[in-house]
Amino acid sequence: MRSETLRVPGATLYYEVRGSGPLVLFLPGGGGDAASVDPIAEVLEDRFTVASLDPRGYSRSVLDGPQQTQRVEVQSDDAFRLLSHLTDQPAFVVGGSAGAVVGLDLLARHPDRVALLVAHEPPCFGVLPDAAEQRAMIEEVYTLFRTDGPAAAGARFLAGIGNAMKPSPMPAELSPRAAEMWARLAANGPLMLEHELREFTSYVPDFTALAPLTDRLVMAAGRETRGCLPYRPPAEIARKLGIELTEFPGAHNGMRTEAPEFAGRLADILTAHLRVEGAGRC
Repeated sequence: MRSETLRVPGATLYYEVRGSGPLVLFLPGGGGDAASVDPIAEVLEDRFTVASLDPRGYSRSVLDGPQQTQRVEVQSDDAFRLLSHLTDQPAFVVGGSAGAVVGLDLLARHPDRVALLVAHEPPCFGVLPDAAEQRAMIEEVYTLFRTDGPAAAGARFLAGIGNAMKPSPMPAELSPRAAEMWARLAANGPLMLEHELREFTSYVPDFTALAPLTDRLVMAAGRETRGCLPYRPPAEIARKLGIELTEFPGAHNGMRTEAPEFAGRLADILTAHLRVEGAGRC
């Protein structure tokens, strides 16, 4: 694995690359970073080149100035610049949670850079019929963060999404690299609650731009998230675009808790797309 940095407008991005084969860029969920993909990369790196990054302002990706509101289109532009730096060919993109929101914006605005996007449970609550109710829940989370701190806000958010997250690992279970990552994520959490949560959960995809690109889009949800809030936005986006919803193992954080099974399902989807693309060129 190699780690490098890339200058982008207003920030210096940290990213990691490992493996060999077709490029897959992973976009982490809110407050996550490049190491979040480790459990999946271990399965994929013998068949794919796996790239991941710390989003600007988090972990090792440093802003030029003070912290500010995170914008979907800015993180999307960062992803576009990183892809353009890594390859001149369309690449696979996999986004989880907030990373899936970024991926949807990336596909809509830069379709030439994306061979296939797998968008796993983007929290686009604005697409739901009860969007106002969900917006009120997010505002309550934000207010709790400001008044009572991140622990109270986090507990309210987990309750609001139907406890669709499996528990974090115990410290004794962690490798040194994983322990360092969880320490970074603990520092990222308050930043995400203050600067990102409201912006990303209110994002509505550009359905007009995405409509002709559905052959390059997999809307995904965790099998164990059925009946919980995170399952609903990808299901609604898929319905609006006239495509099927694809289920993956696990819940909202299945990329971590069911990593081998999740990676196997993902590898099957990416490999099938490569076969179709290869047949189309014959």
